[in-house]
Amino acid sequence: MDRYYKERFLAQQSLIKKIAPLLEVNEIIEKVREELRTLIPNAMEVCILLLDPDALRYTSPLQCALYERPVDCQSCKRDRPAVKKAIERKKAVVVSRSEPVKRHDNSLVPVGPEYAMPVFVEGRVLAAVSVVIQPLTRYTRRDFFLIRDFADILGNIILTAKRQWEMTQEKIRISRMLANLSPFVPESVRHMVHKNPDLLTREKERKDISVLFLDLEGYTSLSLSRPEAEVNTIIEKMFSSFVDPIHRSHGDINETAGDALMIIFKDHDARTNAINSVKAAFEIAERNRAINRSLAEDMEPIDVNIGINSGSALVGMTRFTGSLDTRMTYTASGSVTNIAARLSDYAKGGDILIGEETQRMIQGLWPVYGLGPVILKGLKQPLNVFSLLRAPGR
Repeated sequence: MDRYYKERFLAQQSLIKKIAPLLEVNEIIEKVREELRTLIPNAMEVCILLLDPDALRYTSPLQCALYERPVDCQSCKRDRPAVKKAIERKKAVVVSRSEPVKRHDNSLVPVGPEYAMPVFVEGRVLAAVSVVIQPLTRYTRRDFFLIRDFADILGNIILTAKRQWEMTQEKIRISRMLANLSPFVPESVRHMVHKNPDLLTREKERKDISVLFLDLEGYTSLSLSRPEAEVNTIIEKMFSSFVDPIHRSHGDINETAGDALMIIFKDHDARTNAINSVKAAFEIAERNRAINRSLAEDMEPIDVNIGINSGSALVGMTRFTGSLDTRMTYTASGSVTNIAARLSDYAKGGDILIGEETQRMIQGLWPVYGLGPVILKGLKQPLNVFSLLRAPGR
């Protein structure tokens, strides 16, 4: 049985080449229509009827050539028997004796047989291709194959156009939501939401994470002894140098507060998160030393004290609503975060302190120096604390 494989393949290749440079959905659909009209010699008109309720949001109506003046191609053949049957039956329909097309001036345009093919998008009929040929002519098997092939291509075009429109609408919605909260939302949170809009509505989930807190030792005395603009430049340079190490180690900068940063490592398993947090800490410490070497000779070094703790925590969006505004942040709740903050407070001279769970997960990878049980600020029970840089007494 002749299925015209070569001719159909060449027709599809030709169409793909012609629509590839086009960006507008309407231009692409119009090109599909023109190409099909050319391939079917007896065609008087090829109509593409979009049935998707949202179609008018991402396309504009095409114009039907069978009328004396432009007519919306979305509706001109919607009520014709062939189209209605194809949509109802969800399969191609041929009407051998088609009624004339009635124009606005009541004149009639005689037409020959009419063929209607539903266009399926994810199992739903979202469009129909209607082909009307000249009176006293017939469709060939080749015509049927070509119309079916083009209907399949058209389905992919509609699906892509609809998804792009939906993505654009979602971005607009997210942008509007964040615009209202913009003064109260950290830049890092806005970046995370743009990458994953589901974060706005998703419930907090429990994860095995590592949290790194860092703060600057000597910031207060520096602020008192140097002009504010100079201090801001130094701190900005220092914090900016930390961004790449943090991102390389898959950390999310969660909070900034003056001379402190909170970073969450949550995207991998517990051990990998702990290892990544330690890698980031070592690189941050090295960047800190390099910047200290570049400071003026009469300036005291600014040490970065780091605390890392690992464990299970509730992670997700948190809203703080006050009488005047709402503040939104992406954070980890619980003792894991609190202990990491206390470890950074306890650290001195640019040390990196870690909790017992972090020490357990990185064991054997780096030298670790036990400092023994320590009572951290705000905690009643002593905790075993470990340093990654200094042995006790040094």
